[in-house]
Amino acid sequence: MSQLFDENKPLFLQIREKIEDQIVNDQLKEGEQAPSTTQLVNFYKINHATVSKGVNQLVDEGILFKKRGIGMFVAEGAKEKLLEKRKNAFVNDFIVGLVQEADKLGISDEEIIEFIKKVKGSDSK
Repeated sequence: MSQLFDENKPLFLQIREKIEDQIVNDQLKEGEQAPSTTQLVNFYKINHATVSKGVNQLVDEGILFKKRGIGMFVAEGAKEKLLEKRKNAFVNDFIVGLVQEADKLGISDEEIIEFIKKVKGSDSK
């Protein structure tokens, strides 16, 4: 399998996430045409059904829409939907555990904020 992919995650999810990343990073803007399933199949050298499954999920969620005979396009409000979804996932995946562990250790909210500021400050150096 290509080094572009994580073998521990289904390919269709990774295709979906690559398209989502392009939208979030403004590489694909609302109203712009997204890569076709054929283009993705040829580029990544993976099965058409796999690509279609990831793309169709984005269509089902209103992130992409189909224009018959023309292709897939980024829907109005797609970036905002994706950002909201990712922020919620961030809270569930990282913040909830952080707060629970901080409570166990007796770390105050102010201390958490100071730790975050320290970490963010060290990234910019």
